[in-house]
Amino acid sequence: MRMQQSHVTYLAGPGTSADQATLMAQQQGLNPPMLLKRRGTALGWIAAGHAAPAIDAHEAAAAWADAGAYVLPGFVRAQLDSQQGHIEASLRLFERVAAGAEVAELFEQPPYRERTAAQFEMLAACQDEGDDQEIETIEYDAVAGDEVVAENLWCKASWLSFEEDDASLRFRFSFGMVGYEDVAADPVRQDYAARLTEALFPESAIISANPALEAFMGRVLGTTQLAYVERIIYFNAPNGGAQFHQDIERGHLGVVFAQLHGRTAWLACAKTQLMDEIQAFINQPRHQAVLDRLLPDDAVRRQLNDTANHREQLNRGLDERDHEALELLLNRCPEFCRQLMDKGYGYILHPGDIILLPQQDLNACAWHTVFCLDDFPGESLSFAVRSTA
Repeated sequence: MRMQQSHVTYLAGPGTSADQATLMAQQQGLNPPMLLKRRGTALGWIAAGHAAPAIDAHEAAAAWADAGAYVLPGFVRAQLDSQQGHIEASLRLFERVAAGAEVAELFEQPPYRERTAAQFEMLAACQDEGDDQEIETIEYDAVAGDEVVAENLWCKASWLSFEEDDASLRFRFSFGMVGYEDVAADPVRQDYAARLTEALFPESAIISANPALEAFMGRVLGTTQLAYVERIIYFNAPNGGAQFHQDIERGHLGVVFAQLHGRTAWLACAKTQLMDEIQAFINQPRHQAVLDRLLPDDAVRRQLNDTANHREQLNRGLDERDHEALELLLNRCPEFCRQLMDKGYGYILHPGDIILLPQQDLNACAWHTVFCLDDFPGESLSFAVRSTA
């Protein structure tokens, strides 16, 4: 399996001081170090080299076929200037929502009302009392004059975690019954949900109206008949990000993620590679003390060993939502984080960078985890890719 060369180095564990990490980075000729920390758990110091990975469409296509991540450094940097006003407005929107403002009220004010009024009618705003992470869901119909052309579109604002000191949130756009929608069943409504995203967050055009990106993705996927659907606008805040996961949706080929403001750190690899690393880690004798400390409960430790030592059980276990042992290993173990970084699965995204995340099926998909690297919130776009052929 071919991989893009990573330029990120794991310098030292989380117990290392900032001064020590800085000295280590200088000695290795690297950029200033950054602490990987999310939801109160520090995983270590990392630093990037001065040279960014090269972009090669053939390599990107091979990585996509292998369900591995691929980074396009600076690919949309030239588009940021023309969208800077919209990006700054979206960051102000994030700040107001994070401070407690109602999303629907904000969307009824300028400039959002003017951009949606001609094509979308706001129907209602609600909150699912059974979803503690939901902030608000705003429902729309798409209209052409007096005719409804696509009904029950929605924008759902949600927190990314339950942590009080993590203000990370996202705006997700789709249609149908939230949580039960079959996104591949109705391409017309899927398209109108994408248009709603464009109206509320015009910086979406950085991905969706980008001829150079369209041509590159055509070379990667072998077709230019593509649409960007199931769109999410992310605001990763300090101490925030996303735990290890995949983004499988029926009918989708994968995800294009663009960093617009701020920086994020990533660990990303094919599911098969992640399984290899889990098995290698738990069967390394020198890691037993690490696992004893990470999983002091004997039952949880046995659960990890039983799952990880059987390939099919591990494959299924990764797809379970409540596998405590795997969750702790993947998201809260500095030594496992270091192993993944040392194997070349670490990336840092700056404004204008893109990462491609293929999602073929549950067995062939890019698993990934994300960290905010700054002391201020950033903005990014995460758009699924669908074939229109």
